[in-house]
Amino acid sequence: MIRTVHGQVTEVRAPEVVIEVGGIGYLIHTNRTADTLPIGSPALFHTYLAVRETALDLYGFETRDELEVFQHLISLPKIGPKTALQIMLQADITLIKEAVANDDPVRLSKLSGIGKKSAEKIVSGLREKFDDDALAESSASRGNTADHTSDTIDALISLGYPATDARRVTIQITSENPDVSTSTEALRLALKLLNTL
Repeated sequence: MIRTVHGQVTEVRAPEVVIEVGGIGYLIHTNRTADTLPIGSPALFHTYLAVRETALDLYGFETRDELEVFQHLISLPKIGPKTALQIMLQADITLIKEAVANDDPVRLSKLSGIGKKSAEKIVSGLREKFDDDALAESSASRGNTADHTSDTIDALISLGYPATDARRVTIQITSENPDVSTSTEALRLALKLLNTL
């Protein structure tokens, strides 16, 4: 089993990247974006090797936590590595853990390709996989977040922005502007920031 790959980025075709290690290029399917993987830069991936009859596919993540969530997802019925990666391309692990901790499948059902029933199965299935401490921490972190944060993320997703971008930008806006108290205000600032990226 290949658990980590550490080498130089030689090619990026998101969601795939080629990492050269000792003259060998490893094709890795990843949730990392192209802007975080400049050609020629060093990169470390925590990996999972999916063995099929016709192929050996390597899936790689920036952190062990992400790899763990990926492995939990593929252990659920009818979720293979490609589907699990698709979920993680749209939702970071914090969002996934919050959805599970707060028993909120609606948050996941807003992601492309995930229906209401699938989201419910994912949330109930992952609840058994995550330890209670991690879920309590995710639930508490959401409880400390203003209601408008969740509304702003939902609004950005409905406008077509990826869930990871929506969450990242909204958290950035609310942390940099603690005086923002409405979702309308937060949405205006988030859209302004997204349009400059």
